[in-house]
Amino acid sequence: MDIFDPDIADLFFDDDGDQVEIPQLFGPDDHERFMLAALQEAVAAAEIDEVPIGAVIAHEGKIIARAHNQRETLKDPTAHAEMIALTQAAEYLGTWRLTGCTIYVTLEPCPMCAGALVNARIDRLVYGPPEPKSGACGSLFNIVQDERLNHRLEVISDFMSEPSVQLLQDFFARKRSQGKK
Repeated sequence: MDIFDPDIADLFFDDDGDQVEIPQLFGPDDHERFMLAALQEAVAAAEIDEVPIGAVIAHEGKIIARAHNQRETLKDPTAHAEMIALTQAAEYLGTWRLTGCTIYVTLEPCPMCAGALVNARIDRLVYGPPEPKSGACGSLFNIVQDERLNHRLEVISDFMSEPSVQLLQDFFARKRSQGKK
């Protein structure tokens, strides 16, 4: 299935078409490295016909969780990339309190995921393009920075958005050409 812009696909696949690991080219606090890993997860989602959204959670300069959307695969409306990554990170750290963690997501999180980020006490959210129809981190709502709640996240929005936008546009163009929603 070749639905991706070749320049973007080259970031994630070798000459044989096998998925490659993102190299550790940057320092431990570099947002680009972690967002590239989230984009790699988004590509994995598209490969299994899921909406291409990926997420990774970093703690102390290391990825401790990585996930992509699996709603269709698992037949679970809560199987968003962020929710799966939060569960993995909590298991890795042995606690539901994900203080000291940053989540990188290829699209602005929805209200469900934004609420879960607040409840997990995650420190920072870095996301790609805004989602004007359901974004809950600044676009439609701003759950993650609502002063009425007991925890607020630092937010870096619209970070490395172009590859995410391209993946989403390619995915939905393919779906429309196949006559599917």
